[in-house]
Amino acid sequence: MNTVNTGDTAWVLISAALVMLMTPGLAFFYGGMVRKKNILSILMQCFIVLCLLSIQWVVYGYSISFAPNDGFWGGFQWFCLNGVGVEPYPDYAATIPHQAFMIFQAMFAVITPALILGAFAERMKFSSFLIFILLWATFVYAPVCHWVWGTGGWLKKLGVLDFAGGIVVHITAGIAALATALVIGKRKNLEKNIPSPHNLPFVVLGTALLWFGWFGFNAGSALAANGIAVSAFVATNTAAAAGGLSWALMDLIRNGRTTMFGTASGAVAGLAAVTPGAGFISVVPAIAIGLVASLICFIAVSVIKPKLGYDDSLDAFGVHCISGTWGVLATGLFASKLVNPAGADGLFLGNPKQFLIQLIAVGVTLVYAFAVTMIIYKIVDLTIGVRVDEKEEAMGLDLTQHHERAYTVLE
Repeated sequence: MNTVNTGDTAWVLISAALVMLMTPGLAFFYGGMVRKKNILSILMQCFIVLCLLSIQWVVYGYSISFAPNDGFWGGFQWFCLNGVGVEPYPDYAATIPHQAFMIFQAMFAVITPALILGAFAERMKFSSFLIFILLWATFVYAPVCHWVWGTGGWLKKLGVLDFAGGIVVHITAGIAALATALVIGKRKNLEKNIPSPHNLPFVVLGTALLWFGWFGFNAGSALAANGIAVSAFVATNTAAAAGGLSWALMDLIRNGRTTMFGTASGAVAGLAAVTPGAGFISVVPAIAIGLVASLICFIAVSVIKPKLGYDDSLDAFGVHCISGTWGVLATGLFASKLVNPAGADGLFLGNPKQFLIQLIAVGVTLVYAFAVTMIIYKIVDLTIGVRVDEKEEAMGLDLTQHHERAYTVLE
């Protein structure tokens, strides 16, 4: 008989609240990067995702993501949380109420599509954004979530390791960001007037909230107040610190100075990269994962993006997809059953099969999420149109989409 453990339940509920805080944290992180005339549009998009997908999740999102099923996604047997009560559901967590697991996962489902908006910031209609996000959460996030974490999911049965969402969150959102950036096109006059972050203190505030919330994201994924949660907490903080230091050093080498924006970006890269392996690795691999994540993301956004010429406005692809992919593969290298007996050993501990499984999961997710995102975008564009017109873009989305403004003087 599975009984509710009050300590585990308290930790998971606190973790759910921490992950919820990451979405407004993301709003400040992204909002500080855009021009003054568009900050409220970013805040609104993040907050409306919290509202919209919280409802979607309890109505049908949780069911199609986690209801037991060997097929493409979970079924609809948990529609409107039918059968999801306060007793534990041992397939997912044996010591907390089923609804506690559900609401914890709800916060993952909220922030994942919010990450994508960094790719098309300053140029998507709000009405189109709502429809796009709802369809994306239904046809991209939910199936991949079921494959990796759901009972009957084919990647779960294959043995993939994704402790807190490197595949489910960062790869899906990151590759979707690239897809949307490619099809929506560049911001107008970008070559003549490259925008810089209008409010770096907001970026730093957002980074701090993300870092803080990430402890719930990763350590909470232990679903218990135990040693795995502690290990994941330590790995998370360590990788973030390594990522921030690494980017600051590269800024110094390449540009002769360190920057606050770069250091914040490096910390987020480290956090994203450690997410899939947080509960499977020790502290030294966490340092390596954070350092490498920051290095490859720095190259992606500073070297590769300018050469290829796509306009991923806030580097959602360059940070989340790149670091998430590295993190999933690194889990296949560094994972250790000494850290988590429920996991597996990685390549460096004599198990090359695990690295192959991680590689398969990365490849399938990249292809699926990219293709379906493209299809969803095209459907929305053909029906109601996606991009604001040139005049609205020049005026800014705060005024044209929401009839509000954050500042008295706009730039």
